[in-house]
Amino acid sequence: MTSPPSKNIWIRRQQCPCGDWKCYVTYEGDSEETSSITSQLVKNDSAGSEAMVSPYVGMVFKSDDDAFEYYGNFARKNGFSIRKERSRLSPQLGIYKRDFVCYRSGFAPVKKKPTGEHHRDRKSVRCGCDAKMYLSKEVVDGVSQWFVVQFSNVHNHELLEDDQVRLLPAYRKIHEADQERILLLSKAGFPIHRIVKVLELEKGIQGGQLPFLERDVRNFVQNRKKVVQENDALLTEKRENDTLELLEACKGTKEADEDFVYDFTVDENDKVEHIAWSYGDSVHAYTMFGDAVYFDTSYQSITYGVLFGAWLGIDNHGRTIFFGCVLLQDETPRSFSWALQTFVRFMRGRCPQTILTDLDPGLRDAIRSELPGTKHVVSIWNILPKVSSWFSVSLGSRCAEFKSEFDVLCRVESTEDFELQWNQMISMFGLTTDKHIALLYSFRASWALSYMKGYFLACMATTAYSKSVDAFLKGVFSAQTCLRSFFEQHELVLAMQYAVSEMSNGSYLVRHFKEIDGERLVIWIPEEEQIHCSCKEFESSGLLCRHSLRVFVVKNYFQLPDKYYLNRWRKESSLDFYDDHITRTSDDEWFQDYHCLTETLFTESSITKERADYVRRELTTQLTRILNEVRNMPECEGVAMDLTFSPTG
Repeated sequence: MTSPPSKNIWIRRQQCPCGDWKCYVTYEGDSEETSSITSQLVKNDSAGSEAMVSPYVGMVFKSDDDAFEYYGNFARKNGFSIRKERSRLSPQLGIYKRDFVCYRSGFAPVKKKPTGEHHRDRKSVRCGCDAKMYLSKEVVDGVSQWFVVQFSNVHNHELLEDDQVRLLPAYRKIHEADQERILLLSKAGFPIHRIVKVLELEKGIQGGQLPFLERDVRNFVQNRKKVVQENDALLTEKRENDTLELLEACKGTKEADEDFVYDFTVDENDKVEHIAWSYGDSVHAYTMFGDAVYFDTSYQSITYGVLFGAWLGIDNHGRTIFFGCVLLQDETPRSFSWALQTFVRFMRGRCPQTILTDLDPGLRDAIRSELPGTKHVVSIWNILPKVSSWFSVSLGSRCAEFKSEFDVLCRVESTEDFELQWNQMISMFGLTTDKHIALLYSFRASWALSYMKGYFLACMATTAYSKSVDAFLKGVFSAQTCLRSFFEQHELVLAMQYAVSEMSNGSYLVRHFKEIDGERLVIWIPEEEQIHCSCKEFESSGLLCRHSLRVFVVKNYFQLPDKYYLNRWRKESSLDFYDDHITRTSDDEWFQDYHCLTETLFTESSITKERADYVRRELTTQLTRILNEVRNMPECEGVAMDLTFSPTG
């Protein structure tokens, strides 16, 4: 039983809003006596609420950090904070003693004021409080442990309530998520008091209830600005040095490999601005598979402040091909124009039939300027992720309904139906004046199916391709990362599920046997062995659709006409085949270009009978003229070019 204290100890109990009781001790007398009584009070008050054992002499911790954390939690629950006071060091044990004290321990040192200078007289919170926890380290069985050797919970000041203790400097923490929000609002020009108000509104709390004060926000912003300025100077120097090293690497590669190509620009300060490069193998691959190109601009370096762009393609095995890349200092139409000009020059002047990009007005303007004959496509997988972020706030609970309507609209096949349903949709959701809706509509010719039918996409406007590009880039252009084979579509098997009705004009209506709607019109021209389907799959991917295949089955075709095996999908079009069996020289490159040009001409001319008749008439006339001119040219001695491709095996 504890003996009565020799002198008076006054204890004031108050109940907090949470239901806990706290004891405020004012004492006169021996600290050992009051420590014993106060410890017992803490234990009693903790019972029935959040039980936390008061520190005591002999208590053991694994480390001094664990002890400090424990004492800090105890202090917060009891209305004060702590700080680290002293530590002792020995050659054998390192730090072997730690003193933790109340934040009001000791007294502020008296500072001499220079004559004539004005200083702000800040009142110190230190009042000589003797509350403390001292620790000593011992090694037991080879394991270091920290023991409490002194503890006192006797304070000579009032302890704080919960709503007050949270404002002590030790507990005023700005968490990382709040730091990011504060910096974002500060960058947007919000004054400090407005930033605090915004945070309170976002968290749904009353004014003054944040876990930090307005002055903490001000100090944080000022300190971060100072750090940013210092870091910017270091980053600028690092960026310049690393860019010069990259340029030197390009020069060295060019000396070792004459097929390597690169180019760069400098700004008004003669600093490297943009830089692009490509490899001989990439240029070679482009001659076969450069009909459709994906220009990825989704990666940006925070460290260097540059945009990374990669030109990618797809080969006949479904593998992602690297055509080239560029580093741009900004995302202006001017910068994009330089990138596109440089890429076309790298690829020996040949523009792609189709280029796929993200939803970027500046890039669109550059494509219109530099690639006027190229179809610009924005894949739907580049648009859908933006829909939620754009409309979730304005539409609220109706956002899911809007996404469903938009998804249906994306698949509408008639431009007239698209325009009608578009106007109905934006009217229904009240989005007539929304800027994002205006942006989507201005891009409709690049993403809506009704405007895309008939354009060659090489199966690149798919979610599967998006995922593959992601993996390709994250793998630092690893050659092992590739797409699934597009020949695993089993189109011929699916074709047997379609019913065929022949019409009086010789064309066919094809539909799935379980579906009433969704008919496709297939036109068959027997004398030309040409087939055209209203779904435009062949024009889009270079692979025959199941509707056309079903008609070929009905017509008893056991082998498809060669024209429907595009060279880009043939096995012998493999880059490996050409690498192994063809020595590429400047003499035979023109043949490859000619081959690709005629292939493109044939694909475009096979869409309608009018196109086919025009090409047949004009091509015969022009080829006859060229042949006669060549025959009239003088012959000269030399080695004849070998234009025969003879795969072995």
